[in-house]
Amino acid sequence: MCLCVLPSLVPRALHLRRLKCRLKLRSRVKMTPLVALVSSPHARLFTCFLRLGAQQASSLQLHTGTSLAVKNYHEVLVLGGGSGGITMASRMKKKVGAENVAVIEPSERHFYQPIWTLVGAGAKQLSSSGRPTESVIPSGVEWIKDRVAELNPDKNCIHTDNGKEISYKYLIIALGIQLDYGKIKGLPEGFSHPKIGSNYSVSTVEKTWKALQDFKEGNAIFTFPNTPIKCAGAPQKIMYLSEDYFRKTGKRSKANIIFNTSLGSIFGVKKYADALMEIIQERNLTVNYKQNLIEVRADRQEAVFENVDNPGETQVIPYEMLHVTPPMSAPDVLKKSPLADAAGWVDVDKETLQHKKYPNVFGIGDCTNLPTSKTAAAVAAQSGVLDRTISLVMKNEKPTKEYDGYTSCPLVTSYNRVILAEFNYNMQPLETFPFDQSRERVSMYFMKADMMPFLYWNMMLRGYWGGPAFLRKLLHLGMS
Repeated sequence: MCLCVLPSLVPRALHLRRLKCRLKLRSRVKMTPLVALVSSPHARLFTCFLRLGAQQASSLQLHTGTSLAVKNYHEVLVLGGGSGGITMASRMKKKVGAENVAVIEPSERHFYQPIWTLVGAGAKQLSSSGRPTESVIPSGVEWIKDRVAELNPDKNCIHTDNGKEISYKYLIIALGIQLDYGKIKGLPEGFSHPKIGSNYSVSTVEKTWKALQDFKEGNAIFTFPNTPIKCAGAPQKIMYLSEDYFRKTGKRSKANIIFNTSLGSIFGVKKYADALMEIIQERNLTVNYKQNLIEVRADRQEAVFENVDNPGETQVIPYEMLHVTPPMSAPDVLKKSPLADAAGWVDVDKETLQHKKYPNVFGIGDCTNLPTSKTAAAVAAQSGVLDRTISLVMKNEKPTKEYDGYTSCPLVTSYNRVILAEFNYNMQPLETFPFDQSRERVSMYFMKADMMPFLYWNMMLRGYWGGPAFLRKLLHLGMS
């Protein structure tokens, strides 16, 4: 039996008495089905139905769909349904209740992108990296399938592409990073040609594997752009995997492997850079620094590079295989918002992740100006800190400074070896395990290929994984 009763409902007897009076005055009018239902023994059930269908309406309307409309206010509004957005939505659900949280995300599919390095090398299937977005949205949290068009933090609201205005009490920005293939002349149209791929896009990652398989002889070129990027180790990971593939298939002697990077070193942390340079020398790989890809002539299989230190000085290199890491930037909607710094990134305190100007706004992941590598591991660590930051802000208390810049980059060096790089803001190693992680290890490869995806889908996205800090203290007996 339904026990729902509208607060304004008069006692049933009084209600029936009034109906009888009206019927006497309108004796010629037959009882309508609606009146019959109200007058029936099922009146309470009908009243319950009306209440559920018209909670937001000013009057009862059987033909309206008001309860299905998108709410225009949420206590916590999350922008972005990637790793940071879903993780924080799960954490906020536990804090304020699912009905008070919403996620704005236009994409139908959610991807675990770190595995694309292995997809591009043929070690994993692309299908293993994605799931329907609906399946990762926390139960009860509203999914607004739309795109953010404008942010107005002064009025605590955002606007969407579909013209909706949505207000919030607290805003979490997790919009990720933008791939700017179009800033390289000849792309993205060049991907319609063979011999070229990119592990950074779902539409081009399998082309990397095809180019690797089709390789015969000549230059295999791998690039690193002159911008911040997500997973800064990925551009060279595919180089090591390709070299391993060429050795396994008997093509290594015919391959001239070139890594052209806009940077001045192979890696930002000296301990791991030294280990990588040993591998580069042992495997006879060519590394050219301060070289930025500016054009791809896919019809002629030529790549054009510009000297970063001497703009205008270019070099054309023919290729048999080309892996492109695109330039990247903050999403355009952020660049033009009051929430961005001069470079377009969300301007947050690097230790609390709270916005520097708007105290009810927070950022996480690739879209922020946090001075650390943009990785899923960094997002995990940031999520735990941001959870605590928001808890304190909700209590009108000052956030404590906790995030030390922890990030991790599993540097895949072959089909069964990984150097697990972990470090902080100061580019100092911050290793979880009590052994030298700069050495190539089989165990670290299996952690990268199998354990981390499991942890991502089953722990991190559900708000239960905030990075390995507790494990590090345990394994180091509390000394780190």
